[in-house]
Amino acid sequence: MSVEVRIPALPESVADATMLDWHKNVGDFVAQGENMVDLETDKVVLELPAPVSGIIKKILVKAGESVESDILVAHIEKGEAPEKPATEATETHSASTKENPKAPTPAPTPTPTTEDIVASPAAKKMISETGVTPAIASGKAGRVTKQDVLSTLAGGTAPLRTEERVPMTRLRKRVAERLLYAQQTAALLTTFNEINMKPIMDLRAKYKDQFEKKHDTRLGFMSFFVKAVTEALKNYPAVNAAIDGDDIVYHNYFDIGIAVSSPRGLVVPILRDTDQISFADIESSIRNFGGKAKDGSLTIEEMTGGTFSITNGGVFGSMMSTPIINPPQSAILGMHNIVERPVVESGEIVIRPMMYVALTYDHRIIDGKESVSFLVTVKNILEDPARLLLDV
Repeated sequence: MSVEVRIPALPESVADATMLDWHKNVGDFVAQGENMVDLETDKVVLELPAPVSGIIKKILVKAGESVESDILVAHIEKGEAPEKPATEATETHSASTKENPKAPTPAPTPTPTTEDIVASPAAKKMISETGVTPAIASGKAGRVTKQDVLSTLAGGTAPLRTEERVPMTRLRKRVAERLLYAQQTAALLTTFNEINMKPIMDLRAKYKDQFEKKHDTRLGFMSFFVKAVTEALKNYPAVNAAIDGDDIVYHNYFDIGIAVSSPRGLVVPILRDTDQISFADIESSIRNFGGKAKDGSLTIEEMTGGTFSITNGGVFGSMMSTPIINPPQSAILGMHNIVERPVVESGEIVIRPMMYVALTYDHRIIDGKESVSFLVTVKNILEDPARLLLDV
């Protein structure tokens, strides 16, 4: 019996999706629930599981094409997995060949064809035209690129001046659109300050082993920043607000987006109700987000909403930057590298681990006084973490 494979209902905020590489070909067996192809949206990558077990008879939509909900993409002939050849028969044949040299030798393994090689369309075309087998595969997940074929043809004698044109991913296009929208519609300004990280580093060094043993997660710096930002947002609600037409929407809750780097680009999963969750909850959630971002399993719900964002360029060595807000949010905090610098304390020059921080904000609803006071509040809390316990 032939079963239709259709695109499932996409999330409400997603109009369509792009078919990525098929994991199965026509004639392959697929188990029920096994992922057949990835669907890339402008936010996440979704999987298309097989509705039944059977043999793929037809693939109607090629990789790279756009699809909408309920579009027919393949047919599966329902059935059980084909039986594998008996191992004993192979072993018996090998033994008889050794005993009888005149016995017919097995046919040689066929040389992989162009279809067997995982390669970009441009690389496949060159392989087909030249007949060369690339010596390397430098692309993602072992994919052969056009440059790999050219390098093999050149024999590594000289560097090649080449170019490769590839389409932007839906996520990259969406990020570009949102960043451009933010630049064109908001009155963006950035204010800076610096934070002495020694109190937090001392506190972390003192309790990190006990913290990890009890909560099964590392104690990082981000949980301190999330908590400090949450307290500052309580004092300056405009920083936690958004513009909607001619209205200002003040959020009475604190959902903070944490910018996370992924192979597909920057994603911003949301920590919900940060005023009600613990340090351990924050750290474990961020760790979980990082793992999901890496394997592309973040959901639409995990990246929808948010009233404020934090981005940490310091993990890449950034000393100072001006982050761009994530619309419709009105502000974003940028963390940077921690560097030991000379500072003056009580009239004496001392060396302290210092971090520059930046707050980019929409000046249409956040005044300069509010933005500076907000950042100073974050600084004061982080330089004296006891404030978090005493609520001062």
